[in-house]
Amino acid sequence: MFDNYNNRFVPIILPIILLFFWYLITNGMGLFSSYILPGPIDVVNSAWVVIQNGKLLTNTIDTLFKVFAGLILASLVAIPLGILLGWYKTLEDLCTFVISVLRPIPPVAWIPFSILWFGIGTVPAVFIIFMGCVFPILVYTTDGVKRTDKVLVESAQTLGATDWNVLRRVVLPSAVPYVVSGLKVGIGIALMCTISAEMIGSSSGLGYMILTATNLFDTGTTVVGMLVIGLIGLIFDFIFTRIQNRIFW
Repeated sequence: MFDNYNNRFVPIILPIILLFFWYLITNGMGLFSSYILPGPIDVVNSAWVVIQNGKLLTNTIDTLFKVFAGLILASLVAIPLGILLGWYKTLEDLCTFVISVLRPIPPVAWIPFSILWFGIGTVPAVFIIFMGCVFPILVYTTDGVKRTDKVLVESAQTLGATDWNVLRRVVLPSAVPYVVSGLKVGIGIALMCTISAEMIGSSSGLGYMILTATNLFDTGTTVVGMLVIGLIGLIFDFIFTRIQNRIFW
């Protein structure tokens, strides 16, 4: 019982140590100016300012909208396509070369084209997120379909199930955990893509807030934006991990 109780506090030990060290070298000993490295107190003060004026909430909502829009669009394309590629070998052979060429291209490489095609604003950011998420979800979904236990498939076919029934009743339930894993990876990529896109081709969002604060030498607000992004990623990671552990495995 005591071991389980102690284990709950293990993950917070290192953050506390780092926070203390951060305070010591900044606000405590003053080894760094607030411009070079803002201390915890400076960050808290900046956080209070952007919370009071509503900028943090507005930009966070804007970023989350872009993340969900891009992730949903990527899922609508990648999951059905991944199922088809995993189920039909000929189709996979047909698409493998194109996917293999496009998949390694960093999403940020599409930023110039996104601005040329869609201008400045929300749409180009959603496009960048889409390009970043679609391939991880596609690969995980395809892999999940292909990893379906062949014994289960053959048993269903022996009992007279059609290909559609096998796909719907056997393959899809087996592939769901992999799809969730793909979405888990995709949400992290989506956040990174969003911030990069907002810094270059957007006028709102956490990335835009970070860039604007940096240009104004307000590094405290810059750190606030970075921490909020990390917190959002932590929350989504926790949600998807709980889904994986409690429902699928």
